[in-house]
Amino acid sequence: MKKSILYILGLVLLMSCNTSKKEAENTTPEKEVYLFTSFHEPANEGLRFLYSYDGYKWDSIPGIYLKPEVGVQKIMRDPSIVQGPDSTFHLVWTCSWKGDPAFGYASSKDLINWSEQQYIPIMAFDTTTVNVWAPELFYDDEANDFIIVWASTVPFKFEKGIEDEDNNHRLYYTKTKDFKDFTKAELLYDPGYSSIDAVIVKRDSADYVLVFKDNTRPERNMKVAFATTPTGEYINPSAPFTGNFTEGPSVVKVGNEWLIYFDAYDKKSYDAVSTKDFKTFTDINDKISIPVGHKHGTIFKAPESVLTKLKAAK
Repeated sequence: MKKSILYILGLVLLMSCNTSKKEAENTTPEKEVYLFTSFHEPANEGLRFLYSYDGYKWDSIPGIYLKPEVGVQKIMRDPSIVQGPDSTFHLVWTCSWKGDPAFGYASSKDLINWSEQQYIPIMAFDTTTVNVWAPELFYDDEANDFIIVWASTVPFKFEKGIEDEDNNHRLYYTKTKDFKDFTKAELLYDPGYSSIDAVIVKRDSADYVLVFKDNTRPERNMKVAFATTPTGEYINPSAPFTGNFTEGPSVVKVGNEWLIYFDAYDKKSYDAVSTKDFKTFTDINDKISIPVGHKHGTIFKAPESVLTKLKAAK
């Protein structure tokens, strides 16, 4: 009798251990990888991806995952992706060069199967708007808002400076919670000169950095400014941290450093710097590798299973 009881107790203990082991396995966080949205010139093909396990060495994922269907010129430049709290991936992009007050939008659960593309005429309230360039997504986890930042030219609205009226950009933003209703476009940042390609970076609560391009001749380089909220007021713009003829910053935190990738289009290369404080920047071109043909998008993290499915989809 005692042997039977001990045997049963042993079985119960063994089953309990196995269950605990399975529960532990099920709760172990899945390994994450870095994904980099991309496009190739002339930007009429669609959404591409790069991937990396360390944030420095990148490889292409073959194939095109979304072909542009909206916009006057139906292109896809500057694709920006953010994953929402419900795990949905949200994508915005430049859908025309000029003569269009809108950007494109679509969503996906797996980056493979996409919703119907939407045409978001965010600057249509001003019929003189020349363009909507490089919409960039930022998720404000404190207000539960998606913020979209872009550059538009509205002729004669700002001091002309040295740029032509149809190339005198300023940075705007809108907010949305559901990508159905959007707040009216508002000015995000006016440094006093034409500026484009803005990225909002959150370092901490009440500590935000705006990475952007000074688009004036002969500058055309990258700078940063600082604010206590994601929509500003941004102040203390820095000196350039890149050479001239650079654009399209993509920012990612790796370890205790921020990496800023950018397109050095005059050199026909893709470059990067690292920084810990957005005051001192270090050239890391000898540490990175980027596939030929890659054009700028955004960097985000995703479960490795997402990468596996992306690779198998084409």
